[in-house]
Amino acid sequence: MKVAFEAQLFLKGNKTGIAWCADNLIRELAKDKQIEWQCDYFMLGYGQEEEEKVRVYEKYGVKMQACRWFHNVLYKLLWSVFPIPYHLFFRDKRDITQFFNFIIPPGVKGKTVTIVHDMAYLSYPDTVADRTRKWLLWNMEKSCKRADKIVTVSEFSKREIIKYLNIKEEKIVVMPNGVDGDFFYPRQKEEIEQIKDRFQIKKEYFLYLGTLEPRKNIERLLEAYARLREEREENIPFLVLAGQKGWLYDSIFQLVEKLGLKEQVLFTGYIKQEDVPALLSGAIAFIFPSLYEGFGMPPLEAMACGTAVITSNTSSLPEVIGEAGILINPYSVEEIKEAMKKVWKEKDLAERLRKAGRERAREYTWERSARVLKKVYLELGEDLKG
Repeated sequence: MKVAFEAQLFLKGNKTGIAWCADNLIRELAKDKQIEWQCDYFMLGYGQEEEEKVRVYEKYGVKMQACRWFHNVLYKLLWSVFPIPYHLFFRDKRDITQFFNFIIPPGVKGKTVTIVHDMAYLSYPDTVADRTRKWLLWNMEKSCKRADKIVTVSEFSKREIIKYLNIKEEKIVVMPNGVDGDFFYPRQKEEIEQIKDRFQIKKEYFLYLGTLEPRKNIERLLEAYARLREEREENIPFLVLAGQKGWLYDSIFQLVEKLGLKEQVLFTGYIKQEDVPALLSGAIAFIFPSLYEGFGMPPLEAMACGTAVITSNTSSLPEVIGEAGILINPYSVEEIKEAMKKVWKEKDLAERLRKAGRERAREYTWERSARVLKKVYLELGEDLKG
């Protein structure tokens, strides 16, 4: 059986959540040498440096199939109006094509599987960039109809897909994400101090790590932090906001100025993957008050690093976190503030959360995720034989 991965997302610069999910799945799936694995991607308009980000999977035994005569962006624009078949660009026979980023183009030969991570564009449309939301509105329902199987990352997201797209339950498979325990684990004091020195974090700190965008609810986090400082406690930790700028991020920087927090709130920008575990390990607490998540990888990674987690009691987050973190109402600035204060002040509570978080994180492995996905492929392969 031959399975092709639509690998365009690896050429787009720094990896964020969906690309890291795809990366881990490909590396785990490729361990099965009974299946032939391949990456499909458009190369026109990209350079050798970008292509290396895909070709890295060759060392795992994954073959490469590049279309060098057409641009992926132009194809995306065209297929919405003219259903130009995908197989014109990737002619080699394949049994299954795996799409990681929601959308399936028209005319894919063989069976198709897509991963739909969430329904934010319908459930929280104001928190999704207009361009992205319009693209998903135009293409998502069609893609789900084209798919032979839809994979999603939580029971919550499965219910959302059924609710908004009226997809039959039996077409959807839940595959929880994993966390790499060989990479995300508590780091030693020396490594933590090195990362703190690099980002000039000169004392204890609370940490948010993720894209700076409206859905992540960072403005209420800032207001909660400002209230904590207003209580005149001594030596209040910094608040570190780590991650690249997303959509509508300007209001976050404006609020920092308005609240007089310029010296206490540190922005790091995009964090290289190799620096993430140490930054997580050094935090008093990882705070993730997101309004909506299909799964919520950052809290899981924080728990694996032995960091106490404060996160929202909404969407998929209680399903993933269980009782291993403090769940707060993300719309309540006061609840966020009180949770920060408790973890900071109550050392026994913080230690219990760190221990419970590590135990919870061990339940989520990429090996388990890949096993679920491979089962989907094998079942579709049996359909092809029939």
